[in-house]
Amino acid sequence: MKIKKEINVYCPKCNKHTLHTLKMPSKGAQRGLSKATRRHNRAIRGYVGSVEPKIHPKKLGKRQKVLLVCKECKFTVERVFGGRTKKKIEIKAQ
Repeated sequence: MKIKKEINVYCPKCNKHTLHTLKMPSKGAQRGLSKATRRHNRAIRGYVGSVEPKIHPKKLGKRQKVLLVCKECKFTVERVFGGRTKKKIEIKAQ
């Protein structure tokens, strides 16, 4: 799915339609001291069986999210495009 780099949409902070730039959300870094990470590291230290999770069937299509950043007030809104899609979102230039 191809979307323009700048689109004119409603900004809830400005309370009007303004130009927004699209940005792909990035995944945050995993916490090294979380309980699950510590448990996983403790399990793989010795001679153990499988510690990886069981494989579940994947969903057919994920919800494709983008971040809309208002050019006037720099307010960021998360938007889902197209419900469940089989293709990734691609931001293209005008």
